[in-house]
Amino acid sequence: MATTSLAPAEFLGAGKRIQRADGATLGILFTVTLLVIPARLVFRGLPLSLTPANAVAMLAGLTWLCAQFTRTLGVAKGRNPVRTGMFLYTGAVLATYGYASFGYLPVDELGLADHAMVLMVANAGFALALTDGIPGARRLDAVLKAVVICGAFSAFVGVMQFTIDFDLTQYLRLPGLRLGSDGLYVFERGGTKRVGGTMGHPIEFGVVTSMLIPLATHFGFQARERGEKALRWWVCAGVIAAGLMFSVSRSAILGLAAAGLVLFIGWPGKRRVRALGVVAGFIVLMKIAVPGLIGTFVSLFASAGSDDSVKWRTHDYDIAAAEIARHLWFGHGYGTWYAPKHIVFDNQYILGMVEGGIIGTTAFALIFACGLFAAVRARYLSADPGRRDLGLSLAASLVVPLVGSATFDLASFKTAEGLSFLLIGTAGCLLRIARAEAKT
Repeated sequence: MATTSLAPAEFLGAGKRIQRADGATLGILFTVTLLVIPARLVFRGLPLSLTPANAVAMLAGLTWLCAQFTRTLGVAKGRNPVRTGMFLYTGAVLATYGYASFGYLPVDELGLADHAMVLMVANAGFALALTDGIPGARRLDAVLKAVVICGAFSAFVGVMQFTIDFDLTQYLRLPGLRLGSDGLYVFERGGTKRVGGTMGHPIEFGVVTSMLIPLATHFGFQARERGEKALRWWVCAGVIAAGLMFSVSRSAILGLAAAGLVLFIGWPGKRRVRALGVVAGFIVLMKIAVPGLIGTFVSLFASAGSDDSVKWRTHDYDIAAAEIARHLWFGHGYGTWYAPKHIVFDNQYILGMVEGGIIGTTAFALIFACGLFAAVRARYLSADPGRRDLGLSLAASLVVPLVGSATFDLASFKTAEGLSFLLIGTAGCLLRIARAEAKT
């Protein structure tokens, strides 16, 4: 992960530049493999189920570790709240793994614990690679623009699944990959289709799209204020929002409401008014284009008290409480509590307490708190309007998985989990950039 390097003009022509690989390069590669390649595809012939995005995260983490032993590759050093959070998180993961494997674990659970530990450490390393390895604001924007564009592609796949019953994922199976699990990308809820795009489940699809909308609107507003072409970003935002609606997910709406509240607090008055108008227009458009869809969402919340999915989420609290009491501090072991052997907890905080105990759950919440602090602190330090708005948008995006973790098991869905670590890493990078600019 090196800093930007300019090649001699006599070899490239006047004004042309070569961009050497850096942390942003790995971030973009991770984004493409995470959001474009269907989530169920894993590498053939490996003892562990690894997706291409998992492999890139492992590569990025290893690259970051090696780069820390040098002073010539342009990788940042020094304190950063995201660095601190990731170190504590990694320590908690290793402590939980050591506690679980020290005692007796069945062979199947031990294998899953090994798998979970490798992927969790890889995600932490990837976040650190972004925090320390992205050299500047231009390259940070490149990563986040790739996130929006690839997210719009996944949402477009979902739109086609919903509107014309065409599943593009069947044509995205690359050589060397196999299906890691069977299942459909199109489901049904109350007589209404719900789709998953390139992701494993409509809930994950809905939560991920709600995480992407603040970033898409950020680039749309920034392009407009700079006099650049903004239509592409508004098209991306519209496609992502349509994908969110077609997921037919309560978790997505709750996450979007939380993100919208953060944006509404931070936006200037004129932008708030425009946003409310756009939201109202979009709802009317959805009501006309897809009759019954808005009514389905209304009924999801109106009948939440008697809904079977809500009852399923709350009926297993007694089982969870008993298991948590058995391993209060370090948990049963990450990855070891799985269906159909164990009952599923559709709540990441409860599942985290069962698998990681108080130590692991606190560390999980801490990395999001560090990411939010970094984004808000960068907004406070920066005098650049674009950077300030990006800090607000990242904070809004990071609120979504915090809220969503109360309604579904986030860590069981690798796209949502991977995107969360990407956003935390970019928030740490933004704070590093804002601090450097504040000193000049």
